[in-house]
Amino acid sequence: MSRAFQPLTIPASAGIGLRSPHISEMLSRRPSAGWLEVHAENYMGDGAGVEALERLRQIYPLSVHGVGLSLGSARGVDRDHLERLRKVCERFQPDLVSEHLAWSVADGAYLNDLLPLRYDEEALAKVARNVETVQDTLKRQVLIENLSAYIAFADSSMNEAEFLVELVARTGCGLLLDVNNVQVSAHNLQFNAKTFIDALPAASIGEIHLAGHAINQVGADTVLIDDHGSRVPPVVWALYQHAIERLGPRPTLIEWDTDVPVLDVLLGEAMWADMLTASIMFSRKQAARGQQTTHARATPICLSVEGETTTSMPVLAAFAAARAARPSTPLALPSLEEEYHAAA
Repeated sequence: MSRAFQPLTIPASAGIGLRSPHISEMLSRRPSAGWLEVHAENYMGDGAGVEALERLRQIYPLSVHGVGLSLGSARGVDRDHLERLRKVCERFQPDLVSEHLAWSVADGAYLNDLLPLRYDEEALAKVARNVETVQDTLKRQVLIENLSAYIAFADSSMNEAEFLVELVARTGCGLLLDVNNVQVSAHNLQFNAKTFIDALPAASIGEIHLAGHAINQVGADTVLIDDHGSRVPPVVWALYQHAIERLGPRPTLIEWDTDVPVLDVLLGEAMWADMLTASIMFSRKQAARGQQTTHARATPICLSVEGETTTSMPVLAAFAAARAARPSTPLALPSLEEEYHAAA
């Protein structure tokens, strides 16, 4: 096992992914944002973007998110790429560093995708070795993100959640819980998204990601695609609520990588994440203090994705559907039709 590194954290509030169209505006406006996250590979050289990030780093907490380490590679991580990542971390001193539970390199060729692993003991040993190498090189804990999946290996001997639990135990790594990825994978592979979240060790989850996804019709089947190209849909907000109710507040990132909107849209999505978390925690504190009464108490939000709505903004659709929680009644998984009527 890697030696224990002191986990570094950023505020348990909502941040945004820094995208190049927004850099100038971030510098000039300095809007309220809990923190920023950047893709490590975009800052491994020099240039105006790197200089701008050095300035922004003085204003906002920073998370560095890698997409090219290929932690699932059987031959180990690319030492040159890891050294470039080390220099990025040394230069910007990020508060969090994360990567994906995936592979993307084969025989020296980099593939433009994050590909799934077979979840078994052999793969676990290889990933654990690679994670230890990364953490020992960076001299810090790294958060590992769950993957969005479209297919699964038939001969896996464990599921992804079980794999992540064991990876944490062996390496001391943390976890990045991508709630949108959970929803995408749960629909595509037909498992329970809440059960997946509940299986993860709460203390190891150092960051949460939220994003939108696309809905593709393939013959008679509907496939969700993790494209990060739209607002967070109601079904993902509802799953995020479940995560926060179980975990408590966590640093939460709004991801948006395709069809990037104006900056205020991202800031608005982050605001909704903060508001939802604050509402959940307020209700929890009120209940703990025993100050609630039948007629005067903070009604806990229970996000519903059922029924029609007239609003065109998905997160508002989710909040418009808020209702009192049903006592001791498990929330049934909604049908795909119910989920997306609410986002229409």
